[in-house]
Amino acid sequence: MESTSKRLELTQHLVELFENTPQDVISKIVYLLQGKIRPDFEGIELGVAEKLAIRAISKSSGLTTKKIEEEYRKTGDLGQAATIILEQKTQTTFLVENITIERVYETLFKIARLEGSRSQDMKMKYISSLLNDATPVEASFILKILLGTLRLGVAENTVMDALAIAYTGSKENRKALEHAYNVSSDLGKVAETVASKGIKGVEDFEIILFNPIRPMLADRVKSEREAIEKMGDEFAAEYKLDGERVQIHVDGEKAVLFSRSLENISKYYPDIIEKIPKSVLSDQVILEAEAVAINENTGEFLPFQELMHRRRKYKIEKAVSQYPITVNFFDILFYNGKSCLDVEYQERRKMLEKTVKEDEYSKHVPMKLIKSENDLEDFLENSINSGCEGVMLKMLDKPYQAGARGSFWLKLKREYRNELGDSLDLVVIGAFFGKGRRTGLYGTLLLASYDEDTDTFTSICKVGTGFTDEYLDQLYQILSSKVTIKKNPRINSEMEADVWFEPELVIEIVATEITLSPIHKAAMDEIRKGSGLALRFPKFTGKIRFEKFAEDASTNEEVINLYKGQKKMAHDKNLM
Repeated sequence: MESTSKRLELTQHLVELFENTPQDVISKIVYLLQGKIRPDFEGIELGVAEKLAIRAISKSSGLTTKKIEEEYRKTGDLGQAATIILEQKTQTTFLVENITIERVYETLFKIARLEGSRSQDMKMKYISSLLNDATPVEASFILKILLGTLRLGVAENTVMDALAIAYTGSKENRKALEHAYNVSSDLGKVAETVASKGIKGVEDFEIILFNPIRPMLADRVKSEREAIEKMGDEFAAEYKLDGERVQIHVDGEKAVLFSRSLENISKYYPDIIEKIPKSVLSDQVILEAEAVAINENTGEFLPFQELMHRRRKYKIEKAVSQYPITVNFFDILFYNGKSCLDVEYQERRKMLEKTVKEDEYSKHVPMKLIKSENDLEDFLENSINSGCEGVMLKMLDKPYQAGARGSFWLKLKREYRNELGDSLDLVVIGAFFGKGRRTGLYGTLLLASYDEDTDTFTSICKVGTGFTDEYLDQLYQILSSKVTIKKNPRINSEMEADVWFEPELVIEIVATEITLSPIHKAAMDEIRKGSGLALRFPKFTGKIRFEKFAEDASTNEEVINLYKGQKKMAHDKNLM
């Protein structure tokens, strides 16, 4: 699978794999293919750093860590380096225990559960135990799974295609699997069900409390006129608040909170966990809301970055008191044992208003029915004056499309009126050391967009403006833990940074325009042969998008559309 990027070939490899997989291990194989051992919302992370893996290879091979690091620098892939090193190792013992899916999975699970002062030593022993019994090629893939660098080019959709073909005989049944995944966020469970019960078992999938539903996403528009053209004669507009989107599951007095990326973030919001069940007039409910930081004296909304002070390991109670919030509800997905996903928006809104009792802490997101461009202009202005980003536009008669981005929801933000037409969420892939007051910090960051076709991060700009001293220090602290010895193989950059990072952190950027670039790799050859796309005069907005995975960053396709959009705007102006 590593040797091809063609989706049809990848799918066929997966089909053959699934057809030869016992039902009792299919879920484990699907998790491992995704480079994880449980669904994201369970929060089980392996927590294995490169240095620890290098020590384990050293223990198994008998070579010094320095020798292993040298090989790593040559190959750029620690798994590949381990294969080369272990092939050179003289085998002096018989294999003690076979390397099976079950053994690898259970060992990884033990590693993820380790805590305490001796946990790093125990992790190293478990890894060494696997490497001692593994062939050099097996060792390579074990390490890639451990380090989160297993890149087979297999997206969730490809896995679902292969599952549908292998277990139902037709790719056409993928839709049923996709629905099951959207309501459960657990692809391993979907695989196990279709393998054991067939398509009927998957069609019977229902929402389960405390298993997050994959959120519905919105397309974007640049102007009120474009919004009216796409939405029709009458639609709803809601304030687009500048906070963190949360999915709240409530069962009696118990509440659990999930982020947009399906992470359990209950620990950062103990106030929500305590107060929201008292505001809900239902025994069992799943609600969507925006948690927004506020000025406690005036009640005004504060910027998103104020809320991120809660994302800390320690002294969370102090952060809760220092950064108060309101919870602003905008949708209801589940009510007293029944799914609301197929219910029209206007009915869901009525249900929401009846279910959530408003007080100083719990609010309904302001909403208005829009019938003209003037209505929308006024509502957008009111939203911005209230400290919001813009407005969300929603068709009245449409259902909630879990896991989908579509035209039933649109977003119109203040920034969309500039020449670029949008802000971009980009991945930090590298940095250059600062000078002057930035000495000892990262003065400039190298950023990338996400290429969905190749599952890589393509350089798009360097950014050094928009950073306060506080942000420079915060970013240095965050990024220092993501430094890699060698550039990650998923990073596509001709520019050589002083420091490379694991592509994980997402930040928001604005720019004056998008230009053709012979250096940067974003959308290379898509507009002109030999040229990629780059941002002109990029600036950090102050938003660190902790709630987003790197794969949720702005894609090359989005960048191409923005580039074409700005060209069209320039052409239209010339005609005026």
